Amino acid sequence: MKNILSCIVTIITLSFLTTNAQGRKVSQSYETYEYTAITCRSHSASITDFGGVGDGKTLNTKAFQSAVDHLSQYSSDGGAQLFVPAGKWLTGSFSLTSHFTLFLHKDATLLAAQDLEEYLVLKALPSYGRGRDAAGGRFASLVFGTNLSDVIITGNNGTIDGQGSFWWQKFHGGKLKYTRPYLIELMFSDTIQISNITLIDSPSWNIHPVYSSNIIVKGVTIIAPVKSPNTDGINPDSCTNTRIEDCYIISGDDCVAVKSGWDEYGISFGMPTKHLIIRRLTCISPYSAAIALGSEMSGGIEDVRAEEITAYQTESGVRIKTAVGRGAFVRNVYVRGMRLHTMKWVFWMTGNYKAHADSHYDPHALPEITGINYRDIVAENVSMAGRLEGISGDPFKGICISNATISMAVKHKKVMWMCSDVEGVTSGVDPKPCDLLDGKQEKMDGGCEFPSDVLEIDNVELKSCSYQMN
Repeated sequence: MKNILSCIVTIITLSFLTTNAQGRKVSQSYETYEYTAITCRSHSASITDFGGVGDGKTLNTKAFQSAVDHLSQYSSDGGAQLFVPAGKWLTGSFSLTSHFTLFLHKDATLLAAQDLEEYLVLKALPSYGRGRDAAGGRFASLVFGTNLSDVIITGNNGTIDGQGSFWWQKFHGGKLKYTRPYLIELMFSDTIQISNITLIDSPSWNIHPVYSSNIIVKGVTIIAPVKSPNTDGINPDSCTNTRIEDCYIISGDDCVAVKSGWDEYGISFGMPTKHLIIRRLTCISPYSAAIALGSEMSGGIEDVRAEEITAYQTESGVRIKTAVGRGAFVRNVYVRGMRLHTMKWVFWMTGNYKAHADSHYDPHALPEITGINYRDIVAENVSMAGRLEGISGDPFKGICISNATISMAVKHKKVMWMCSDVEGVTSGVDPKPCDLLDGKQEKMDGGCEFPSDVLEIDNVELKSCSYQMN
């Protein structure tokens, strides 16, 4: 009888414990993070699953690379996402994989390690022939990838901190043998999304997609001291089908710099940047441009569409930089809806940007600059309306400016327009442009051209995705 009672008690106890455990399981709290992306993932993991420690002191380079390498097994099974929770995650350079999402919690910060040994040294880019800072190679970017497909770097406004002062001091002191790392660089890749993150104090350029296609950069905030060296915001370089929108940038160099290789190396590599959309960009850069085309443009730049551009205390609006030896072209550029305040120049083009990769450039390689269209522009507190300098014997042609109202600063330059070796037309521009832009054109009533067709990258819609963390 005692054995029977004991069994009954045991069964009741086990039943209670099982029910209680199930109840606890059901009542467990899960935090869900919603985000939009070109692709949602079937598998997820946290950096803490791989030994990551977010105390700002523990080095996590191996943890990040181990996590990416492990999750790469799911690339053909719905892909995977790596979640970076709240904390400060010190890391050196690590490489991503295909069909992969790196997601940063709003209180997560990736801290770039201040140790040169944590960055591999890569060969110079083939379209450049050398590093930007030094003749040798270059340090790998903090977040890097090459030959990838379907890569997403996003979050709910988490941060990547480049801790750039360490690198800026070495650069100014001439103590670097290689070019400084960027924060994000993806090479030879297709289908890229970088969105809803904050980048601060990059050692050099912030976002550098190169030799890549089908790229969306959206909702990104980039901040660096305005005197920091070469901290360009977003640099699409020999890329096709790129959409940059809703970004806010304060930097020590161009907010968006469009590139395609340098002198004879870019000419030989021959990969242009084309089909580029830039919209709803806000820029502060007292020593550079809101948007720069060049100076490294030797693979060509074609079909750039910029609209709803706002700039404060920025040296120039949309600037074209090139030189003898660059070759190639900048053509079919369309800009509308610029709102500018406190500018040195509204319009600036120069064919005399003499920085060369080496002394072997071809002096007969002249760039073709044609089909440059600006319309619907309001600028206030401007020192000089325009400085347009083509190349002798190789004028910049097809410049069109319409519906532009420029209010000059109290202490503006006596010469409000400076023009040489350029040809173009204007309509409804105040103050009156230089005579070289006084060409006649029919059908100017509608202003300068802006395309009405829709580029392929604009048809890409983002899906609603989520990550659930225990």
